Amino acid sequence: MTDGVVIHLDEPGEDKYRAVLRNALNLLPEVPPGTVVELVTHGPAIDLARPGRPTADALSEAMEAGVGLRVCRNSMRSQGLTEEDLVPGAVPVPSGVGHLVARQREGWAYLRP
Repeated sequence: MTDGVVIHLDEPGEDKYRAVLRNALNLLPEVPPGTVVELVTHGPAIDLARPGRPTADALSEAMEAGVGLRVCRNSMRSQGLTEEDLVPGAVPVPSGVGHLVARQREGWAYLRP
């Protein structure tokens, strides 16, 4: 049994974002109650975490269902973004890839849709 599931998103595009968010929502009923699910974005995919995007409703639904959103601070810095530029509830992590590796070392399942 893993402590959680970490979902990796580094590809931009509204269709990709929708597919990943659907995957996350479809996953929730399939894991034991209380399983933590995090979506980690980095590179150009951090655009998902910005307010006013066409996928805002789908992201909000996933977050309200319990999917945590983690955003790479390195990518934020390279794109000139601050925490105020992110949707409420998004949590910056120092490094997106570092966070993915740390979660895997902790025994979390890794998903890259």
